[in-house]
Amino acid sequence: MALDDQQKQLLTLGREHYANRELDKAESYLAQFIKLNQSFADVYNMLGVIYFEQGRLVPAQAMFEQALKLNPNYTEVALNLAVTYNDLGKYQQAKDVYGQAIAKSRAQPRSLDPFARGKIANMHADLGSAYYDFGFYDEAVNEYHKALDLCPTFVDIRTKLASTYRDMGKLEDALREFDEVKAQRPDYLPARVHRGVTLYSLARLDDAVKEWESVLAIDSNNKSARVYLQLVGHKKQP
Repeated sequence: MALDDQQKQLLTLGREHYANRELDKAESYLAQFIKLNQSFADVYNMLGVIYFEQGRLVPAQAMFEQALKLNPNYTEVALNLAVTYNDLGKYQQAKDVYGQAIAKSRAQPRSLDPFARGKIANMHADLGSAYYDFGFYDEAVNEYHKALDLCPTFVDIRTKLASTYRDMGKLEDALREFDEVKAQRPDYLPARVHRGVTLYSLARLDDAVKEWESVLAIDSNNKSARVYLQLVGHKKQP
C-alpha cells in the first residue's frame, strides 16, 4: 500500500527526530502515523523504545508485541520485548521470547545485525554479572564467554571475565584476558589497573608497579592506580 503525502511526511519526521534522540517529537509524529497506517513494524518498535525509556512499560510491551506480529523475524524487537517483559516481572515470557530470538539468530547467524549482536552480548554479560554477584563464578564465566563469542571487542565484558578468573584464583587466565584487553584498547584504564592487581597477585611486583605508573602517565588523576602504588610503597615521580 502506497503512502500518501501526509503519511510520508509523518514517517520521515518521526524517523528523523528518533534518530536525533528527540523522542518527544518523534513520539508525536509516529503516533499520528500509526493511526493512519498500521503496517510498519519499525514504527511500532520505535514507539516501544520511546515508551520504555519514559518508564511506560505496558504501552511499550503493546508496541513491541505488535511489531513482532508484523515481523516475527525482527530480532531487535524480540530482544526489546524480552527486556520489557523482564522489567514487568513476566520472567517466563521474557525467557521464552529471548530463547526464540536466540534460536532464530543461530539458525541464521549471518543475518544477525551488529546492533542485535551487541544487544544479545550485553544480555549475556548482565546474566554473567548476576551469577557473579551470587558467587556462581563458573556460570558467570560461561555467560561472559557467550557474550564475547558474539562481540569479542567488548573490552568491558572481557574485563569482567578477567576479574572473575582472578577472583576464582585463576590468575594466569585472568592475565591472559587482561593482556587481550590491553592489546585491543590500551587506553581502557580500568582493565590496566586490574591487570596491575593481577600481576601483584602473581608476585610480579615490578611489573605491577610499571602497569600502574603507565596508567598514571595516561591519567594523572587515576585514584585507583595512585592508591595501589601507595599500598605497595611506591610513589609516582612528578
